Amino acid sequence: MQEKIEDRLRKVKSILITLPKPETEKSPYFDLAKKYNLKIDFRSFIHVEGVPARDFRKDKINLAEFTAVVFTSRNAVDHFFRICEEMRYEVPADLKYFCISESTALYLQKYIQYRKRKIFFGKQTASDLAEVLKKHAGEKFLYPCSDVATEDTMNFLQKNGYDVTPAVLFKTVVSDLSDLAEVFYDVIAFFSPSSIQSLYTNFPNFKQNNTRIAVFGLNTNKAATDAGQIVDIAAPSPEAPSMIMAIENYIKKSNK
Repeated sequence: MQEKIEDRLRKVKSILITLPKPETEKSPYFDLAKKYNLKIDFRSFIHVEGVPARDFRKDKINLAEFTAVVFTSRNAVDHFFRICEEMRYEVPADLKYFCISESTALYLQKYIQYRKRKIFFGKQTASDLAEVLKKHAGEKFLYPCSDVATEDTMNFLQKNGYDVTPAVLFKTVVSDLSDLAEVFYDVIAFFSPSSIQSLYTNFPNFKQNNTRIAVFGLNTNKAATDAGQIVDIAAPSPEAPSMIMAIENYIKKSNK
């Protein structure tokens, strides 16, 4: 019989966030650590490697054929411009950019003069771009992605009849976590199914025991439960739209 979540409620002293360490001290994770006197470590369970131009050429995708590009992440932006540089392709000034969020759109400033380009963005999903996409239905869209790209955006574009071509420009690779073999945390927070996969690739005999598992997103939740884990902390939810809030709500109960 599977242990109930309420029976697993125990004090939290240490948390492992399976993401790269924030570049500034302004991260809310540091505020959380200070507020509750926690040990919070960061370690990316996966990393991204670019697909070399020689491999990309095998897909026979002609960059010059596309009039618009859809970006769902900063990685997609970085590797699109990287592959253009490697292939000595000069990005045309009239190329249109459709971004999943404003932060992704603003990241384009790293590569182009933002105000002089045609850039459109949504709030967080492709459906947020529905109205503006209708006005540009005749475009030929390139969709830079990883080898384990989530299908939501592609499905939306294809379902609505847009001419879109996926381009695998980077790959998600399992990180070496061997140095964590004898390290234990009260909570491990996962943000993608790939991170769950990385855990079991590195530690095939991993037993959850008293470790509380936190997940962000339905796909991550499913990957954790499919692996036999008990999900103690889940986000987003109406009460906790972010992982930070979900963890804090748990700590308020566990650390009384």
